[in-house]
Amino acid sequence: MNVLAIGASRNIGYYASLRLLAAGCNVVFMLRSPSIFDSDNAIQTYVQSGKAHLLKGDALVQSDVKHAWEETLTHGAVDLVLFSVGGTPSFSVTKGFVISPANLVTHSLMNVLCTISTQSPQPKLVTISSAGLTPSSHAQIPLLLKPIYLLLNIPHKDKMGAERAISHIAGWPWPESNGEPESDIMGERWMEKEGLPAAGTFKNVLVIRPALLTDGECKADKAREGKVGYRVKDGDFVAWSVSRKDVAHFVADAVLNRWTEYQNKCVSIAY
Repeated sequence: MNVLAIGASRNIGYYASLRLLAAGCNVVFMLRSPSIFDSDNAIQTYVQSGKAHLLKGDALVQSDVKHAWEETLTHGAVDLVLFSVGGTPSFSVTKGFVISPANLVTHSLMNVLCTISTQSPQPKLVTISSAGLTPSSHAQIPLLLKPIYLLLNIPHKDKMGAERAISHIAGWPWPESNGEPESDIMGERWMEKEGLPAAGTFKNVLVIRPALLTDGECKADKAREGKVGYRVKDGDFVAWSVSRKDVAHFVADAVLNRWTEYQNKCVSIAY
């Protein structure tokens, strides 16, 4: 499997990429600072073996993303795009957690979608979103966690924009109760952007909505035979948390072993 990983310098994208590399995949990492892996022995082992490739680029710059597609295609057809872009938020007393730019995830994803390879079959696309974005999803958040999610309002508007873009190209219904993301998130006349797949023409996608993320261990690696250590369901359900390593476990399992089960879906994951 030939993989383009965007936003995989750390957290879910990083852990998922390590699992894909361990399974024999070729992974091209698009990184703002490739030097971040200079002292990472695990990644360097795969670089030396020719399985991992470190490419400098910024997902906010469309020409950089186009170049990443081109470089990945030199290793064969692109089988998977793993999109896990997410900024490190700062805290504002008046606004809660904020990221810069405020549409970091949406803008980056739009760059990916507008430069996506026109190969056949379409590459798989996995994006990491969040629980609690939409009214129906927020209603499932445990009461004690709701104040935390309120503080995440600005980053969640950004991830809502990313989900809106995916729902458009996949042809999923967008409930009126969700509202339309504002133009400062999506951009003006975003549906008309050059290169964006037409509505309903890109079905090879999986959106993952993790519960509140933790830095805990991967429970799936220690689960008893026949168990996975976490729950995955279509839509939303009441849930507290899940570790980034367990989400990464699911990403690798879904794309390597269970794609027909999860293709063209938005799923939630939690303990």
